Amino acid sequence: MHRPEILTARRAADLIADGDIVSVSSSSGLGCPDAVLAGIGERFAETAGPRGLTTLHPIAAGDMSGIKGIDHLARPGLLSRVVAGSYPSGPSSAEAPRIWQMIDAGEVEAYNFPSGVLHQMHRAAAARQPGVFTKVGLGSFVDPDETGGRMNDATPAAYVRREQLDGQEWLYFPAITPDVAIIRATTADENGNLTFEDEASPLGALDQAYAAHNTGGVVIAQVKRTAEAGSLDPQAVRVPGVLVDAVVVAPEQLQTTQTLYDPALSGQLRRPLSVLEPVPFGLEKVIARRATRELHSGEIVNLGFGVSALVPHVLVEEGLAGAVSWVIEQGAVGGVPLRDFVFGVAQNPDAIMQSSDQFTLLQGGGFHRAMLSFLEIDEHGSVNVHHLARCRHVTAGVGGFADIVSAAPEIVFVGSFTAGRRDVSLAGGGLTITRDGAHTKLVKKVASPTFSGRRALERGQKVTYVTERAVLSLRPEGLTVTEIAPGVDLERDVLARSEFPLQVGDELTTMDAALFDPAPLGLTLSPAAPHARIAALAAMTAKADR
Repeated sequence: MHRPEILTARRAADLIADGDIVSVSSSSGLGCPDAVLAGIGERFAETAGPRGLTTLHPIAAGDMSGIKGIDHLARPGLLSRVVAGSYPSGPSSAEAPRIWQMIDAGEVEAYNFPSGVLHQMHRAAAARQPGVFTKVGLGSFVDPDETGGRMNDATPAAYVRREQLDGQEWLYFPAITPDVAIIRATTADENGNLTFEDEASPLGALDQAYAAHNTGGVVIAQVKRTAEAGSLDPQAVRVPGVLVDAVVVAPEQLQTTQTLYDPALSGQLRRPLSVLEPVPFGLEKVIARRATRELHSGEIVNLGFGVSALVPHVLVEEGLAGAVSWVIEQGAVGGVPLRDFVFGVAQNPDAIMQSSDQFTLLQGGGFHRAMLSFLEIDEHGSVNVHHLARCRHVTAGVGGFADIVSAAPEIVFVGSFTAGRRDVSLAGGGLTITRDGAHTKLVKKVASPTFSGRRALERGQKVTYVTERAVLSLRPEGLTVTEIAPGVDLERDVLARSEFPLQVGDELTTMDAALFDPAPLGLTLSPAAPHARIAALAAMTAKADR
């Protein structure tokens, strides 16, 4: 019977050779095998090895407080190349995460690729397939016609290229085969079988383990505890022990960046919704309240980080917590997605899928709409969500954004119209702008495109932009203002604050004054249209009954 070695984190680091490609399963602080990563950093400090590693992070590893995740590895000589969906957030200063300091200094090659594509690159490697053909990222900064996902001048154009297949244009990402996979679970039995009962998501651990194991690599699993062989429920095992070579026990591992363990996040109990903190009333809440008007009950809706993450909490306050089923890229389905730096998990989820499987739903457009935040919008309706020169390290990267927008039937972008210090008051059922932000977010050309408005029009996607002072729609004739807030001057506060001409819709209306008052909205959502075949069956049944 196969039995993995139980090692300290420092001893597990000795399994890694110079020049290895190392795949790490985590999403910021969620599921991060931090003890093993710290062990690698400790070994390098002692021995100056391993050297020249390439690390793969389908979502991200680490977060903004202290030395965590990838920052354990962010040392010149140890790390030569990083391929990640996102990077740690942090300040734009000498206090920035180590990995950002290395990227800025050109001390490491760094790529930012869509998270779903990175998961699929692991699946391709595991199945010994050449790579991934996808439309995800076409027209965005990932496209080789832009930057090819390269994050500094030290990074070569090595991974992504355009290809023609069956008369269509695709992006092609070659598979990357890891020599080592570092994954995390809750429990390992003596045979190495892994269960994830205390984890908020298994993320992509299985595919990363397959990718390393199938090609002769090593799989290291960090767990909270061990169990007797045969004592784990086979149905609960997410990674079979035959794939696991070494186990590191870290009883102190956090469930997320900010939670030691909350069973409501891992689906082991359901907490009353009353434990959720209400969203403070302010501009961001006004934006989120208006965004809820785009929803219909019974929909499947994807949710992004930032202002958009407030929308489920507005529904909770309105007594509509279960009106829509939220799906987030880390794997939760249903429940109430949490916000801020616990984003990526949900309280009381209905299901917790592998993140890699969740992207099959998202890339295939198997949901009704996405609600996502933005940093900039340009005259073509393109959106930048991943890069601003003036606050670069606050923006973590593309993550699953490009995967989500590639096929979403409808997209609602939410955010403020301007940025910077401002004096805006909410009173009398409207908005009063005494001093506006210095920076408009409606710019002639986005600093770096994460979403292509032109491609969205070609695909027939419905795109809406919700801000505190106006709602806009993406149309063939241009970005069009369809609503303005009470108290807002259309010319002064909207049209003149855009770097490009905005269209004004013939149907221009005033946003509901109730949005600008802290009292509950009394919100109701109309039902989503039923599936066409279900509707046809119901019609046939009704006709037969008559």
